[in-house]
Amino acid sequence: MDTLLRALIDALGIDHVLTRAEDVAPYVSDWRGRYRGRARAVVRPASTAEVADVVRICHATGVPLVPQGGNTGLCGGATPSEKGDAVLMSLGRLNRIREIDVDNNTLCVEAGCTLAVVQAAAAEHDRLFPLSLASEGSCTIGGNLSTNAGGVQVLRYGNARELTLGLEVVLPDGRVWDGLRGLRKDNTGYDLKHLFIGAEGTLGIVTAAVLKLFPRPKARATAWAAVTDPAAAVTLLGRLRARCGDRVTAFEIVGRSALELVLKHIPGARDPLTTQAAWSVLVELTDTMNDGGLAELLEAELADAIEAGQVADAAIAASLMQTEALWALRENISEAQRIEGISIKHDVSVPVSRIPRFLERAERVLRAAWPGVRIVAFGHIGDGNLHYNLSRPEQENNAAFIARTSEVNRIVHDLVTELGGSISAEHGLGQLKRGEVLRYKSEVEMDLMRAVKHALDPRSLMNPGKVL
Repeated sequence: MDTLLRALIDALGIDHVLTRAEDVAPYVSDWRGRYRGRARAVVRPASTAEVADVVRICHATGVPLVPQGGNTGLCGGATPSEKGDAVLMSLGRLNRIREIDVDNNTLCVEAGCTLAVVQAAAAEHDRLFPLSLASEGSCTIGGNLSTNAGGVQVLRYGNARELTLGLEVVLPDGRVWDGLRGLRKDNTGYDLKHLFIGAEGTLGIVTAAVLKLFPRPKARATAWAAVTDPAAAVTLLGRLRARCGDRVTAFEIVGRSALELVLKHIPGARDPLTTQAAWSVLVELTDTMNDGGLAELLEAELADAIEAGQVADAAIAASLMQTEALWALRENISEAQRIEGISIKHDVSVPVSRIPRFLERAERVLRAAWPGVRIVAFGHIGDGNLHYNLSRPEQENNAAFIARTSEVNRIVHDLVTELGGSISAEHGLGQLKRGEVLRYKSEVEMDLMRAVKHALDPRSLMNPGKVL
């Protein structure tokens, strides 16, 4: 047994240092199956002190370290390289709820807590933690913070960065920064937590966080509406926000191709409308007042939109079961795509006002280059984030199309940038986009990012090969 493994076993115990191929295998492949690497060992610490011990051991021996949460990422950010020289750290055993401060509306949790567990802990105290993702049953808070996760309620509550007040982080040399402060106001210098949120574990390992809580909504109204085109969806969003304000919690757009994949592959999925429109939106209003009249308000606004020719048809959920069925259509799109087969995926954002322009121009150029291409477009139109995925419907032609990924990316990403957008809205860069970002960020931005990386991790041991 080599010196590294002996030191790791002494720190964690033999049961939590995995080296057998069959034990390591689940950790070294990403959720999409796109990336597969190797690791010298998988370690599973159960406390911040144990995380720090592992980091110090790796720092002293010059061994790279790859942190991993629920392993639900889509850009290969938590997968080790094929070199096999890294230790992979799974944070799933750091899963305690440390404190809930109801009066301060904060929750202190460890990084390995799943998002669903955090949501449930808040609900037990009649509070809401609003980050909401399709993978919330398995993704972890540490992973959510490392990619600055967004989800379906960013429109009202903001993304992970905006939901975080404080962090505890193990730095690349093994020191622990305790920034677990539940303060809304703290003007005592640089706000260090923002260095680590969205950094994908390349600057340090988040071990705990203080998160914002909100009053738990008591009323909810959800509708699925067929819109005439994306421009009508943007108009409807503006109409609802003007009339309903912050009660507009979610506003999702779903292209017909995306819906058809769900109807094809997800058992029990049903089209909520008889109108087979090219575009639909999923709208949700929430309120802390039981008698807010949300369903009536939503019905009236959709009726006005139908009269104005922006909405062709709509269905409002009349029960919790119907609400969940509507959301299942949206949340199962990624799973349906995975079943259907590999596609060229884009997680992009543009200003909301420019979404119709992006969708029209991108489709025109892509169909001219690849007639018959299948465009699966959906996402959080309320905050400008689209998931824009492309494939050929015929399996025999798809492999050749996937081989043109770089050409497809160039078309999509150049257009996104021209419209003032970003090539990564909520999934991060990981391995997938670390080279691509060089085309779109200025040399000044890249120099600043490299300077931060060198200052905190001069030996580049933290999640190497990701982001930079």
